[in-house]
Amino acid sequence: MLEVKSPWNNEIVGSVETSNNQHLEDILMEVTNVSKLKGNDFPPKERIQVLKSFCEKINQNIESLAKLATSEGGKPITDSIVEIKRGAEGVDSCIEVLKSDAGSVIPMNLNEASSNRLAFTQKEPIGVVLAVSAFNHPFNLIIHQIIPAIATGCTVIVKPAEDTPLSCKKIVEMLYESGLPRNRCHFVMPKDLELATKLVSDPRIDFFSFIGSSKVGWYLRSKLAPGTRCSLEHGGMAPTFISTNSDILHCAKSIARGGFYHAGQVCVSVQRIYLNKNVKNEFMSAFVDEVKKVKLGDPMEKDTVVGPLIRKSEISRVDSWVQESLRNGSELILGNGKLSEVSYDKTIILNPKKEDKISQNEIFGPVVTINEFNDFEKAIEEANSVNVSFQSSIFTDKISEILKFYEKINASAVFHNDHTAFRVDWMPFAGLKHSGHGVGGIKYSMHDMQIEKMLVLKK
Repeated sequence: MLEVKSPWNNEIVGSVETSNNQHLEDILMEVTNVSKLKGNDFPPKERIQVLKSFCEKINQNIESLAKLATSEGGKPITDSIVEIKRGAEGVDSCIEVLKSDAGSVIPMNLNEASSNRLAFTQKEPIGVVLAVSAFNHPFNLIIHQIIPAIATGCTVIVKPAEDTPLSCKKIVEMLYESGLPRNRCHFVMPKDLELATKLVSDPRIDFFSFIGSSKVGWYLRSKLAPGTRCSLEHGGMAPTFISTNSDILHCAKSIARGGFYHAGQVCVSVQRIYLNKNVKNEFMSAFVDEVKKVKLGDPMEKDTVVGPLIRKSEISRVDSWVQESLRNGSELILGNGKLSEVSYDKTIILNPKKEDKISQNEIFGPVVTINEFNDFEKAIEEANSVNVSFQSSIFTDKISEILKFYEKINASAVFHNDHTAFRVDWMPFAGLKHSGHGVGGIKYSMHDMQIEKMLVLKK
């Protein structure tokens, strides 16, 4: 049995049973046998009914689901409510994609070889999907990983983060209550790393969906059996550029939100600000004022924006990185470091060295760095020098700078006059380089979890 504790007060908020080797083997055998039916035992109309019922249950239980997510993960309750609502929207998106996503006609009769033939494709489920998830969005990440699998007719095994398994368990229970056959989706929590790795590497897994650290993700990818497809979503360092003609107050408000939302424990939260020296004083003053307004405290209080870090060890790690940078000559603009065993203060660091850990790695804490620049293109080169690449943003009113930034920056998405933590669930969401593999987003995940099978008819 795994006890789940609140990261805020260390109180036990629930527990889940762990899975031994035999339990995992039984599940693998069951989902593999069901997957051989290629979804024919669970036709689209039945999937849609299940998903509609499931969506209704989510909307009827938003507050309780949000409290559960906050209690185990520490995300402020206001943001957890938003997360639950997004989860319901994600289910709706799956239904809409399922209604419209079809195969295609392949042109024939174009030459002698293709004469007297008719060809088309249809989509069918890829098979068994294994989803391994992260702690920071314990409800919506699970939705993104397993609902596309269910919608496409796949069978699915889901392993949530050990810190936040309760939301995942509740999702699976609600799916059963909504009419999902129990042999099509299973919640598991392997009792140790060896069993988890064995599950990932099993040749019966057809698709592996992973959200978490790049170190773990790339390691697990190396363990996949030949033929297993995968999607990996890791972290980034989200470069945000501020130009001379920006609306400074708007910049400050937006970045304060994008940098400190969920204590910076978001893969696309603002971490690196590149600031034109000509607006340094104006921006710094406005930004510090806005960050000071951001409330840090009990995640169950509605006005809290920055809650606890997920584990005590994360407090020590973040602080060690900050202290290293300060010893190397960076300037502390705001922050009082470790506030308690669970909380780290909102921190702003000016001009860290390139070799500092906070300049080379995803911080995943309430720390934002500011880097001054005179040369716009050289600053972009510096932003591109790390081995991660995800979302980015630029605050400017010059179309030439927008287009230059879009052209030069290493990123899968560029946002104008907005922070980097923006996402809607129907857009593509992809990490590049060490930040991931494949494309997330509802319809993109559904695409990956299907194959297009072609039939060629000869007249």
